[in-house]
Amino acid sequence: MVGFCGNSWRPAKSRVLVEAVAADLLGQHGLETDVLDLVDAGSGVATFTRIGLDGQARAVVEAIEQADGLVIGCPVFQGSYPGLFKHVFDLIEPGALRNRPVLLTAVGGGLRHSLVVEHQLRPLFGFFEACTISTAIYASSGEFEPDESLSPIIAARLANAVEQFAMLLNGRQANAA
Repeated sequence: MVGFCGNSWRPAKSRVLVEAVAADLLGQHGLETDVLDLVDAGSGVATFTRIGLDGQARAVVEAIEQADGLVIGCPVFQGSYPGLFKHVFDLIEPGALRNRPVLLTAVGGGLRHSLVVEHQLRPLFGFFEACTISTAIYASSGEFEPDESLSPIIAARLANAVEQFAMLLNGRQANAA
């Protein structure tokens, strides 16, 4: 599993959300998740084509392409995902994510950004023919506790999404066997 966050800095609430999903996947289902973000790709990701990727950026792109499943975390700015987040997926081979389970999460400043999951992220992964699970997790900044832990409402949505993701992933692995 790979978790990928569209953060250009740390700490970030969207990474907290992806790390919480990763912890549940490990604790409840024994599934390990490597969590990466734009910081890990470095400035080398800002190239026009895959040919121009440096080793650091190439490693992130290839990790996404080779993952058995993806947990996506996205900060929301001005009603959409960050441009560099989208650019990483512009560098992904179109068939690389076909039939891959994807769990979508996003964090924004308020509830007015909550539809970004349905209107921005889901169509992006639809292009790749990935299998996004039906439950996505959107959290506004105010839904995090002061210690950066998740509110009970977000934690409940997360548990449901993790269960759906694990079922889809396990079904995919059973069919491959």
